[in-house]
Amino acid sequence: MRHRRIDRLMTRDVVSVRGDTPFKEIVRTLSERQVTAAPVVDGDGRVVGVVSEGDLLRKTADQAASPSGLPAVPDLETWERAKAEGTRAEELMSAPAVCARPDWTVAEAARLMEVQGIKRLVVVDGDDHLLGIVSRRDLLGVYLREDDDIRREIVEDVLGDTLRLGRAALAVEVHDGRVELVGRLPFRGMAPAIERMCATVDGVVSVSCTRLTYDVDDTERGGGRS
Repeated sequence: MRHRRIDRLMTRDVVSVRGDTPFKEIVRTLSERQVTAAPVVDGDGRVVGVVSEGDLLRKTADQAASPSGLPAVPDLETWERAKAEGTRAEELMSAPAVCARPDWTVAEAARLMEVQGIKRLVVVDGDDHLLGIVSRRDLLGVYLREDDDIRREIVEDVLGDTLRLGRAALAVEVHDGRVELVGRLPFRGMAPAIERMCATVDGVVSVSCTRLTYDVDDTERGGGRS
């Protein structure tokens, strides 16, 4: 299967800042470029961190008085207070940056974002030089694939090349990314594996096997026919 790589989806024209960029210039840069975060790079273009709106707002939250009737902002941890008091990117940034390689698949990038609880990944080369940035919105772009493209990949790559069922073994219907498999299998136990593999195809929203029948029910003792 041909999983989409993030270098096909990432933004290459990335706004970045240097470690010594002052607070107000960072705010101005994010506002003018209409982005919510920027990688922080050193003099050689290597990524050393990321400064986001959240990092910058920590200063405002720490300085603001609590409005009447609202709970006070919890006391900041030592490291949070140091960032709140920072005036340059290197003091405000989150470091080290959570990075990805350009040859990662959409699934790999999405999994790291979920584990780290972040909205974007900085994409770097083997020497940590900035190549681009990929966001949640970029990854969701795989769900814009045409149904015919999804169907073709399932028929040719999943059923044909990977499972060796023959490209005409099952009928594949795709509507708005929802896949439905129709036909007859030699064994009932094959269905879960086929369903899982179809679900991994980029752009697939769901997979239904309810219209599959089988010759032998190998999931029960003694087998049977359906």
